[in-house]
Amino acid sequence: MKELREITAKHPWNIMTTSADEGQFLNMLLKLINAKNTMEIGVYTGYSLLATALALPHDGKILAMDINRENYEIGLPVIQKAGVAHKIEFKEGPALPVLDQMIAEGKHHGAYDFIFVDADKDNYINYHQRLIDLVKVGGVIGYDNTLWNGSVVAPADAPMRKYVRYYRDFVLELNKALAADDRIEICMLPVGDGITLCRRVK
Repeated sequence: MKELREITAKHPWNIMTTSADEGQFLNMLLKLINAKNTMEIGVYTGYSLLATALALPHDGKILAMDINRENYEIGLPVIQKAGVAHKIEFKEGPALPVLDQMIAEGKHHGAYDFIFVDADKDNYINYHQRLIDLVKVGGVIGYDNTLWNGSVVAPADAPMRKYVRYYRDFVLELNKALAADDRIEICMLPVGDGITLCRRVK
């Protein structure tokens, strides 16, 4: 984990990486819920992916999706070194068409113990509409960056970096939708940039 953090720190987009405390938290959470079949949307260099893979049993599986294979391959040698690459099925490209196909096939309903989303914030609500069908009752979906640099509790006219302001409304929309969704119970944690855990209850 330390080696992958150090490699990622040299990347120009290193702001996108999962924080060390969040990686450790995810690793422990997956062990606590005995997760075996998981999904990750938004991989980057694979730090949270490695945290997940290390937590799963030898025959555990992760469907990992990202639009950029090049970034994933930065971390892949470290994942291979850790002996967990066999648990990962990586798909390059947008996740929504893959999710739609999985739902249409019918056999993946309630198939996932845990799903982690750290991708395009403007599609979080679209992901949720699909993932709620794919996670099992009692399973967990984790949405990353739900505090979004603290902007979700800042006044609308507060000074913000351009990209923070652009995605703020999408994160706010997700937060409100999750709070109102009676199919889940939620817990928002101020770990990293905020992670909201959603446990499917029906």
